[in-house]
Amino acid sequence: MHFVGLLFFIWTTGAGDMVIKLPSPEFTNKSIEECIQARRSIRAFKEKALSLQEISNILWVAQGVTDKARGYRAAPSAGATYPLILYYATKRGLFKYIPESHGIKQTMEKDLRKDIAKAGLNQMFIADAGMVIVITAQFENTTGRYGERGVRYVHNEVGHCAQNIHLEAVALGLASVPIGAFHDDELKELLELDQEEPLYIIPVGYPKKKQKLGR
Repeated sequence: MHFVGLLFFIWTTGAGDMVIKLPSPEFTNKSIEECIQARRSIRAFKEKALSLQEISNILWVAQGVTDKARGYRAAPSAGATYPLILYYATKRGLFKYIPESHGIKQTMEKDLRKDIAKAGLNQMFIADAGMVIVITAQFENTTGRYGERGVRYVHNEVGHCAQNIHLEAVALGLASVPIGAFHDDELKELLELDQEEPLYIIPVGYPKKKQKLGR
């Protein structure tokens, strides 16, 4: 059975606790300068699913391991404490990214995109995106080493991670928008988070048309 077919089979039958390996990231030929120049906040998405390769690239640039010997990741982290955890919602359910294996684990089978949009102050365009990323943090990973100062380091780190996502979206011909306005408790309950705090929502998808909106 082909890899994509096997992955589809696991998705349709339920992944349980299984970690599903993603395809290796594929580099694009767009320069970082081109991506910075073209990046805009887009709030209108086509109803089109992202490919596994696109999902793989986006997750890898956010938190993927770039140095296997030392475990370093794509986004810088104070003391390599790596407090960030990525979840993403699609029509197939909610998934958690596992950086060490560049894999994903399905945590829910329900499509949560509309619920995430409602928790995001009813910004319902969020639900139209093929992939809705929620970046969470376990602050104690970093505050355990740096004390209260670690809170600032975590906030710095989520910015590094989010910027990578936005620029990779441009490189892939996709659209994204940063969302910081949401009800923390609602989102935490929705994703069934325990020790983690939600910090950022990023819808990623195909733009409906070229727009000059956003910042």
